[in-house]
Amino acid sequence: MTLKYHLVWIPKYRKHILSGEVSGYLKEVFQQIVEEYEFRIDAMEVLEDHVYIFVEVPRRYPPAQVEQIMKSVSARELFKKFPKLRKQLWAGEFWSEGYFIRSAGDKGTADIIRKCIEYQTHEENSLQLHMLVKS
Repeated sequence: MTLKYHLVWIPKYRKHILSGEVSGYLKEVFQQIVEEYEFRIDAMEVLEDHVYIFVEVPRRYPPAQVEQIMKSVSARELFKKFPKLRKQLWAGEFWSEGYFIRSAGDKGTADIIRKCIEYQTHEENSLQLHMLVKS
């Protein structure tokens, strides 16, 4: 049995550092994480200042542990690959402490979450997204 979680989190100080090579490498790291932990990414979007992931995980992982795994492993790997990022994030932490997480138990909720993540990069679709969530 598995559970599905929608997660959102931001870099420390909401820095706009998740673009270009950093964004591409972060997506690779997330793929490595899900393979190692037997997770499955249903939808993902990495924007300059935040990450959206809809992930399916084995029941043995509580929500906070899923968040902790994704953030800690990705931070370690990003600092290793891009050491200059430490200068932009002077506290030595890549991600902000907070995060958003919610579970998705039915197909309807899962479909809405997928569409919300898909629409994150399309500002012109914001009205459509609002209407989608309302319905």
